[in-house]
Amino acid sequence: MSRELWLLRHGKSDRDLAVDDFDRPLKKKGKHDLQCLAKWMVNEQIIPDNIISSPAIRALSTAKIIQSEVADMLSLNIDKRLYQEGIERIKEVLSECPIQSKKVLLVGHNPELEHILINFVGAVNLPDTNKLLPTSTLVRLRMPEDWSVLESGCASLISITYAKLLSE
Repeated sequence: MSRELWLLRHGKSDRDLAVDDFDRPLKKKGKHDLQCLAKWMVNEQIIPDNIISSPAIRALSTAKIIQSEVADMLSLNIDKRLYQEGIERIKEVLSECPIQSKKVLLVGHNPELEHILINFVGAVNLPDTNKLLPTSTLVRLRMPEDWSVLESGCASLISITYAKLLSE
C-alpha cells in the first residue's frame, strides 16, 4: 500500500483582531468551510491515520474540526516545527512518523505548505494559479514508502480540494 501525505492549510482566520499572529482565531467563514471539507472527506472516505498540527490557534482549531468530524478516535499530535520553521523542519516531522502511518494529515501554514508541495511535486506538475493553497485547501500526495526518504520530486499529486468550492 502506498503512503499519502495530506497538506491542509488552516481555515480563514481573523486578521482584524489585535492579537499576535500565533493567537489568531478562525473566522466564522473559516469554520464553515472546514466543516464542509470534513463532510466531503467523510463522503469520499478520506480518513487519516495520523494528524499532526501546528500549535498556532488557527491551525490547531482547524485540526480539531477535522478530527472531530473525520477521525474522532484518532489522537491529534501538535508539533511546533510546523509553525514558521521551514520545509526542512517539516521533513523532520514526517521522518518521525511511525512506520504504520499510511495517511498522514499535516495542518499548517503558508508559505511552508506551498514550499513543501512544490519541493515534493515540482512546480511544473501543479496548477498555474495565483494562490496555490488558499485557506481550507486540502492537497493529497502519493509518497515514497519510507517517510525518511523525502527528496525533491519524491511525490506525485493526487488532488487539490478547495473547501470554498464545496461550500458554495
